[in-house]
Amino acid sequence: MINPVRNSDFDPKAFRRALGNFATGVTIITAEGVGGEKVGVTASSFNSLSMDPPLILWSCIKDARSCEIFESASHFAVNILASDQMDMSNHFAQQQEDKFAGFAWDKGLGGAPIFPNCAGRFQCETYDKLDGGDHWIFVGKVIVFDDFGRAPLCFHQGSYSMVFSHPGVGPKPNADVEDMPSDGRMGNHKFFMMLRAIRAYQDRYQPKITALDVNLIESRSLLVISDIAGLNAEKLAVHVNAPLEEVEEALMNLTYRGMVDNRGKELLLTNVGQAKANECWEIASAHAEAAFGEFSDEQIESFTSVLKGLL
Repeated sequence: MINPVRNSDFDPKAFRRALGNFATGVTIITAEGVGGEKVGVTASSFNSLSMDPPLILWSCIKDARSCEIFESASHFAVNILASDQMDMSNHFAQQQEDKFAGFAWDKGLGGAPIFPNCAGRFQCETYDKLDGGDHWIFVGKVIVFDDFGRAPLCFHQGSYSMVFSHPGVGPKPNADVEDMPSDGRMGNHKFFMMLRAIRAYQDRYQPKITALDVNLIESRSLLVISDIAGLNAEKLAVHVNAPLEEVEEALMNLTYRGMVDNRGKELLLTNVGQAKANECWEIASAHAEAAFGEFSDEQIESFTSVLKGLL
């Protein structure tokens, strides 16, 4: 039996480590003081409080330099960071001469800065301030919110992480698959079995890739360009196994986001694109290992030989 740690025995480091078992999102809370001074702090203490009225809360350590401005501000904004905004989180977690220098932002309600490309944003009217030990708990009434649907940045046990669908959940039921009989010619036809297997594999793989803020075609494009030199859009479409129109749209998005250099005769990855491709490779490899882990080496070798023979 594990003995619980009593209050009188608390080790601050152990207590913080135990609290770290609760995974959270990552936000940047911003406000503008009465004198026009802007503040922004990285916080994982954000949480929902009430639906009617729409209230949220977050907490700030009392002796923080920015706390005085949050106390006097009429409004504040909660910027929920997306999975690719880790550098922004690190930046606003540190003392800076001008935290907002070099970052794009818009002026929200009460002058509170709001950032583009977040997972979501809440612009709040200051509603209440509660005493929470060595922290002030700020309660805000949500006036405006934005839901961009991007995969969020998470924090767990002292490090950043991302959201993946739990393998126990499985893919969402698909009518086409559910209606397929398991017996008979349809259920045992090799071609239809391959289609069902690919769909099941992709249904579990797609949420993991989406967490990197790229779609399937974009991720495949990054993987192929990182592995094969001398490709143009037409050749890439063959390797990605997708219509040329979809590949061209993916390349346009990747070029706009600074991941692909599409100016020459061949497609090249930028440093940003290579880093994203490496992340995609890690997820693709881990997913394949999990999917095929229950099969023996002999089964995998036979399966690979069959696929190569079909190709």
